[in-house]
Amino acid sequence: MLKKLSKTAALALILLTVGGCNRSLKDVLSGDFGFNDREYPVAGLRAPSSIVVCRSKQCAPAKLSMSREYIFNSLLHLFENNNHQTALVCTASPASHTCLENYVQAPIRVGITPAYMYIDSVKITDVIIARGNEKINLVLNYNLTYNGQSPDCVPSRSILFARNVNHVLLEDAGYNCKMTAIGQTTVKNVFSIDYIDLDYGYIGGYYSIGLSGPAYGGGTGYMMLRLPNTSYPLNPVLTEKKNPVNAANSYMNVPSVSGSSRATGGYSQGGVQIFPIAKKAPAPLPEAETGSAAPSDVPAESAPAAE
Repeated sequence: MLKKLSKTAALALILLTVGGCNRSLKDVLSGDFGFNDREYPVAGLRAPSSIVVCRSKQCAPAKLSMSREYIFNSLLHLFENNNHQTALVCTASPASHTCLENYVQAPIRVGITPAYMYIDSVKITDVIIARGNEKINLVLNYNLTYNGQSPDCVPSRSILFARNVNHVLLEDAGYNCKMTAIGQTTVKNVFSIDYIDLDYGYIGGYYSIGLSGPAYGGGTGYMMLRLPNTSYPLNPVLTEKKNPVNAANSYMNVPSVSGSSRATGGYSQGGVQIFPIAKKAPAPLPEAETGSAAPSDVPAESAPAAE
C-alpha cells in the first residue's frame, strides 16, 4: 500500500513538474531539457550615437560637418600609410579614450582547461580598395596568445566599411587557429568604431571576440587601435629640421637673410628661397639720344695718324 502511494505521489510530482516547466514527459524522463538546441542571444555591440573625429588638434562629432565619403577616405589614407606596420591594441576608457591595459582579453576554455586569451597587437599585411569604393579589404595578423602559448593562426581577411557617419564597422568572417592537438578553432572579431584621431593615428570603439570549436568563449569591451603613422602624407615640420634657424623664423613670419642671399639679393622665408625682381632704370629721353656724344676718354695725341 505504501509503495503504491509513493509511486502515485512520484508520478504526480513529475506531472506537476512537466506542466510547470512546459516540457514533455519524454524530455523529463530522458534528461534532455532542450538546452542543447536552444539558441542564446549574443550581446550586441553598443552602437555609437555619433562618431567623434579629431583633426588639426580639434575633435567634433562627424555628423555636424563631415560626410561618409570623408570618413571613408580618411580611414583609407590612415591604413595605407600604415600598410605592413604593426598597430598596438589596448583596453581603453570610452570616455577619455586612454589606454588602461596594453592588451584586450577574453575568458575562454581550451578543451576542458579554463584560460584567458590576449591580443596586444595586429600587423596590417595588405590594404585593398574593394570595387565600387564602398569598403576596404584588410589582411590582418593578430598576435593572439593564451596561457603563455602562441597558437598558429592564419591571417584574418577583414572588411572595413562606412555605411554612414554613425556606422563604421571592421569585421571578419572568422580565421582559424591551432589551439588544440585535434581540430581548428575559429576566431571572429567585430569592431564598431566610434572614435578616429587623424592627428595621432588612433581608432577607438567597442569590440566583440568569439571563439568556437575545441576552444570556445569570448568577450566584449572597449579598445583602442594605435597606429604608428598618421593619416597625413607629409608633416610640414619635417622639412624644417635641416635648417632650424629658418624653421623658427618661418613660424614668426620673419624672413631670414643668409650671407649667400645677401650677395644675390634674395632671402629665405619658410625654407623657400625668394629672389625679388630687380627694378630697371628708366629709359633715356629721346632728346638725350640726339644730343652731342660724350668726348672720348682716349687722348687726341695717342690716336693713330691717318694715312
